[in-house]
Amino acid sequence: MSDRLVTTDDSWVPDACTLPTAERPLRLAEFDQFFRSAVRAADRLSAQLLRLRLAGGVQVEETARDLTARESSCCSFFAFDISRSGPDALTLDVRVAAAHVDVLDSLANRAATAAGSR
Repeated sequence: MSDRLVTTDDSWVPDACTLPTAERPLRLAEFDQFFRSAVRAADRLSAQLLRLRLAGGVQVEETARDLTARESSCCSFFAFDISRSGPDALTLDVRVAAAHVDVLDSLANRAATAAGSR
């Protein structure tokens, strides 16, 4: 696994995140790996909504569900919705309240950078 997108600078992570500080770089690395392997496109539908178009495989969906469930448990300001409209059409919507748009900005940048590095 490449760590070129992993950063220990989590200054954009809000105080509302309850993930222990020592575990944050590992979670970021998990997201970066997921973004590199699964994200096909990232569309910012509004300031508070990011839509990620994912590879449609079953394993991608399982990974997305696991990762977003764990993230929701420590960062309740995220709302994740995974949907499938066809065998190869999987989307992950990420929503935040207006107070956390900067966090979504950072997540969107990570997703776009990782997807572009393929």
